[in-house]
Amino acid sequence: MQQSKYMKWFAVAATIGMVLILLGGALVTKTDSGMGCGRNWPDCNGSLIPKHITPEVFIEFSHRVVTGSVSILILILSVWSWRKLGAVREVKFLSFMALFFLVAQALIGAAQVLWGQGDFILALHFGISLISFAAVFLLTLIIFEVDQKFNANNVHIGRTLKWHTIGVTIYSYLVVYTGALVRHTNSSLICRDWPFCRNDDIGLPENFYEWVQMGHRFAAGIIFIWILIITIHVIKHYKSQKVLYWGWIIALIIVSLQVIAGMGIVLLRLNIVVALLHTFFISLLFGLLCYMIMLISRSDQNQKK
Repeated sequence: MQQSKYMKWFAVAATIGMVLILLGGALVTKTDSGMGCGRNWPDCNGSLIPKHITPEVFIEFSHRVVTGSVSILILILSVWSWRKLGAVREVKFLSFMALFFLVAQALIGAAQVLWGQGDFILALHFGISLISFAAVFLLTLIIFEVDQKFNANNVHIGRTLKWHTIGVTIYSYLVVYTGALVRHTNSSLICRDWPFCRNDDIGLPENFYEWVQMGHRFAAGIIFIWILIITIHVIKHYKSQKVLYWGWIIALIIVSLQVIAGMGIVLLRLNIVVALLHTFFISLLFGLLCYMIMLISRSDQNQKK
């Protein structure tokens, strides 16, 4: 049954809102605005609306406003989807995941403001938000009936592609975590060359921050190669299944843009636009990989039938 245009627009708004939360969180970290509202939450420097606006206050307070507003959208979308599309077997699970992890990331953010957290804990903040984004993104695809348009309900995924998809999706989360760790440990520009830390003196990292930076670059290189291998496999064996064929080609394009943006962050000395694009591309890639996981579930169901 075709969904109402109101539900579709609402899903699009929620998805865009989640992207803004991800980008806003990255902006807070990259501009060191996390304490813009002091040790106060949910108020800002003792006021519901801050009285003295500095760039740090504006960025942190705006991020809180966006997160609160989008949380309401996600709550409505989750309940609406549950009631309207509950017969679709993934909908209830996705609705719960979207809301649960959105609340979880908000609580971690609040805990950081009130009590402070270690860098390794803070690095989880973006990853938790990313799970909520992926759930909202998949709900939106279901609402727009993308599965029907691309005949996704009839996909058949072989064992090789199945395990590669699961593996690279799990691994992508590790890449996300290492990237967040780079930001939270202020290791973004510890290596001022690319692809090596020092192109004129190639060797092992010399300190913790260089290990964090180069570890992320190494992890990003592996995921690029892995997705390239999967895409070649899909082009050879799944040309007739368009949702897989084009899905993995798009994944290769996104991960390529991700690598270019990562290089740009270093060469352009932490340009904020490039840094936010870096966050945007990894968010899209993770959402797309999660969709591929959902297709595996559909394939397994088809094989049982």
